Amino acid sequence: MISAIASILFVNLFDTAGTLVGVATQAGLTNSQGDIKNLDRALHADSTSSVAGAFVGCAPVTSYVESAAGVAAGGKTGLTACAVGALFLAMIFFAPLAGMIPPFATAGALLYVALLMMSGMQHLSWSDPTELLPALLTIIMVPLSFSIANGIAAGFLSYVILKVIAGKSSDVSAAAWVMAAHFYSAVCFRLTRTRVIQERERLAHRRCNRSWLSVKLGRYDP
Repeated sequence: MISAIASILFVNLFDTAGTLVGVATQAGLTNSQGDIKNLDRALHADSTSSVAGAFVGCAPVTSYVESAAGVAAGGKTGLTACAVGALFLAMIFFAPLAGMIPPFATAGALLYVALLMMSGMQHLSWSDPTELLPALLTIIMVPLSFSIANGIAAGFLSYVILKVIAGKSSDVSAAAWVMAAHFYSAVCFRLTRTRVIQERERLAHRRCNRSWLSVKLGRYDP
């Protein structure tokens, strides 16, 4: 139970953090150091909505990267979110009509959002491989793993590893060390759990084969 809660917590946390960073950068809500203004308020709002959504049994209520399309259209305030929420409420009555639209018809909107998010690559340090490669690996792993959290995990691990190999371990902050250690332990836990499950399935399959063979030979004793 604890491992499940921890997994959901960190997936939600880093999915939200990645989305907020991308959308805030697109909206120009970051300072010269790349820090997001009022990030704590955004995280509080996201966590509160996630808990409220879980209580009523609906889909995860969290921030979505598709918000970048609204930011590109000029929406950068809370009034935009309120207007969008009201329109979503009104569209509930038209949900059957929206369900008639095939998924491939809306894929273009996701590609447009992806292009908007890629604009942040101009701020990467292209001359420093220890800064560039983790960022590129994060960008690649997010779509390949279908998870923002997994992409961020790959970025943290590769960042620390490359800094250590390049002899720049002093550039790694304490928070980066902690997050890299956490993600490494999470990866080890997943691999161990996968091997245990595979071993159990193999043993169950072997018992099933033995039982079947015993029945065929007439030696099965229920």
